[in-house]
Amino acid sequence: MLPVRWAAELQLGAANLALGGSNVLILLIGFYQPSRIGWQISLVLVGLTSFWAWYTNLKRYRTVADTPTSRIASAPQGYIEIVGRGKQPPGASLVSPLTGLPCLWYRFRVERQNDNHWEYVSSGISTDTFGVDDGSGRILIDPDGAEIITPHKRVTRSGGYRTTEWTLIEGETIYVIGEHITLGGPGAMFDKKADLSTLLTEWKQNKPALLARFDANRDGEISLEEWGHVRQTASNEVDRDHFDMRLSDGIHLIRKPAHGQAFLIANREVTLLVSHFRLWSWAHLALMLATLLGLILIAH
Repeated sequence: MLPVRWAAELQLGAANLALGGSNVLILLIGFYQPSRIGWQISLVLVGLTSFWAWYTNLKRYRTVADTPTSRIASAPQGYIEIVGRGKQPPGASLVSPLTGLPCLWYRFRVERQNDNHWEYVSSGISTDTFGVDDGSGRILIDPDGAEIITPHKRVTRSGGYRTTEWTLIEGETIYVIGEHITLGGPGAMFDKKADLSTLLTEWKQNKPALLARFDANRDGEISLEEWGHVRQTASNEVDRDHFDMRLSDGIHLIRKPAHGQAFLIANREVTLLVSHFRLWSWAHLALMLATLLGLILIAH
C-alpha cells in the first residue's frame, strides 16, 4: 500500500468533478469582485482549465474509441485493449483496509473534521496485481499508475472522521487499456548487458562473499585476472537464468505504458466508457466557448 498525494487522487477518475467545482469557485470569486478586470481574470482561468479538461477527455475518447478490443488468448505484445471479468489470482485475497471487504483494487482517504471543513489525514492505494478473464484466456493487470474509473464509492463518518473508499469488485466487467508484455516464455527478450551489470553490482555489495568465492590467492583483493573470472561466472549465471525463463510458459501482464500513452482501468463496457469521455469533452468544450463569449461581451 502506497501513500497517495492529492494530485494523484485527482488523476484517478475525479478530475472532471474537481475541475467543475473549482470553476464554480472561480466564478464565485468573480461575482464577489464585480469589476471588469475581476470578471476577465475569472473567465480566463475558467477557460484555461476547461480547455485542458476538454483536450484530456477528447484524447481519452479517441484512444478508447479507436483501439480495437483484443482477445486475451491472441493478444499481441504492445498497446492493447481488453474487456473481461475481474478475477483474483490463485491464492490472492486482497481486502480493503477500512471495510474489510474482498476486492481487486482499493483506494481510500481519511479526513478529520476541523470546525466547518475537513482536513486530510491519510490515504492509500493498493498495487496488487489482479486478473481479467474474457473466456479465451486470463491476463494479469498491474494497476500501479493507472487512471481507474469506478462507481463503487463508500463514505463513512465516525468520531469526527470521514473515510472515503473506492473499489473494484471481483466478477464485474473490467476494461483495461495499457501495455501488454510477457515475462519469460519461449519468445522472451532479455537485456543481458543490463542483467549482467545488476548481478555484478549485487555481488560487489557483499565483498566478503565475493572474496571468499573468487580471491584465489587469498591476498584480500580481486586482481584483474580474478575479476575476469568473476565476469565470466556472472555471464554464465545470467545465461542460465535466461534459458530457464524461456523454458517457462511466461506470465502475460498489462502495465503502465513506458511512452506516456493512456493507462485506463474501468468497471464498464467499452461503449459506456466512450460515451463517458465524449460527454465530458462536450461539456468542457461548451464551458470553454461560454467563457470566450463572456470575455467578448465584457470587452464591449
